[in-house]
Formats: sequence, structure tokens, C-alpha cells
Amino acid sequence: MYDFAYHRPKTLADAVATLKGKDEARPMSGGMTLIPTLKQRLAKPSDVVDLGGIKELAGIKADGSSVTIGAMTKHYDVSVSPDVKKTIPALAELAGHIGDPAVRNRGTIGGSVANSDPAADYPAAVVALNATITTNTGKHAADGFFKGLFETALADGELITSITFPKPEKAAYMKFPNPASRYAMVGVFVAKTKDGVRVAVTGAGSAVFRVKAMEDALAKNFTSAAIKDIKIPSKDLNSDIHGSAEYRAHLVGVMARRAVDAANK
Repeated sequence: MYDFAYHRPKTLADAVATLKGKDEARPMSGGMTLIPTLKQRLAKPSDVVDLGGIKELAGIKADGSSVTIGAMTKHYDVSVSPDVKKTIPALAELAGHIGDPAVRNRGTIGGSVANSDPAADYPAAVVALNATITTNTGKHAADGFFKGLFETALADGELITSITFPKPEKAAYMKFPNPASRYAMVGVFVAKTKDGVRVAVTGAGSAVFRVKAMEDALAKNFTSAAIKDIKIPSKDLNSDIHGSAEYRAHLVGVMARRAVDAANK
């Protein structure tokens, strides 16, 4: 690990000011990705700005039609929240199966979304539920926020403050986890809303993506039978020691059908 200056601001304004004042500063939420990266000397920030002391960034609010989750809210808190369970059970279920207990009690929703790990679970929920990402400078729509591998629409010095998830009519998330890391080799979040159906896939590509063919089929007939013959092209999908691109393409179909069946229960 390289030397760096450590900061733990108490307010969002102080955090933003510190980041803007340092050219090579990095924000840290739960540290689930940044700390291992630092330990392996794969990053050399001049400063690390720990957001953990900013109480205004944590918490969950529901109004019956949506749930707003503060960026520094931990996965565990999302998984056990009565408001999340009542409004969007699928989101609570997703949070309860992220990593292991240690990760769920340290990792945060804002950190996960900002990191845009290709195998993270939350991006699938953000896209499938058409969530709104609020930052210290404005708002981002779900579509277009995730640009690619560890790349988002966030600008330098822009920090996620909360994420608002509209309540769907039906929704479910199913993933095939890597047995060691519990990251999604493939995860599919399916949501039926008043505006249509959205199907978001994580783990299979460089970033979360939607499957329009499945969305169109499910809009006409929201059953797993409606998508059983839809084939996912393996071109551009991830391929590694855990599974080939072809295998992941197959898993997208399997997980999507399981998600639809779960949403209909």
C-alpha cells in the first residue's frame, strides 16, 4: 500500500471541498473495492476521503410509491428495512444476498452503484426499476448512467447522495453467484411497472444492460414461457475461468425465466 493522506469529513460539503482541492483524491464509502485495490498497490491516490462519517448520506425513506435510499446505507440495512420489504421486496432480497455478512455490514449502495463493477447486483436493480440517482450536483436517470467497466456518468468531484426506486407492480431478481465471491456470474432483475417491463442483466457484460427482446415479449405476456425461446448473443459477453461467454448467454435466459416466475408468485 502506498502512503496517502486520510480524511474523514463530517459533512457532504466538506467532503466535496476536500476532493476538489486534491488532484489525486479518491472518495471511499464502504471500501469493499478501494481497500483491496490499495493493498495490492493498484491505485496510488494522494488522499482518501472516507464518507463514513457523513450521517446525512445514510437512511431509508418510503412514501408508498417509491423508496429513497441514502448513498451510505449499508447492504444489510437495505435487506432488513421494513420500508424496502413492504414497497420493493425484490430489492431487499437482492441486498440480502450480496457477498457475505462482512460485506453486507460494510458495503454501501452508493459505493456499489458508483463503482459500476460488472458483476455487482445493485446496478441491475437501478436499471430494471428505472431508479433516479441523486448527487451533490444534480440527478441522473438509470438509463445512460452505467457507461462501461467501472465507468459511470459521474463527473469528477460528483458524489451520489441517494437513489430513488419507484415501486413496481411486480419484480424479482435472480442470480447465479460465483461460489467463492458471491458476485453474480449472471444476475437478472425483471420489473413490471405502469410504464412497461424492464429486464436488466449484470455479470454477463462489461456493465449492466437491458434485453429489449425479453421486455417486448413480457409486455405482451408476463410469463416465463414468453421468453423461453429468446436467445442471447454471446458476442461481447464476459468470458473467464468461471464461465465462457456462451455459458453466460445461456444463464441470462435461465435467470430471466426464474425471475419472472418469482415475480409472479
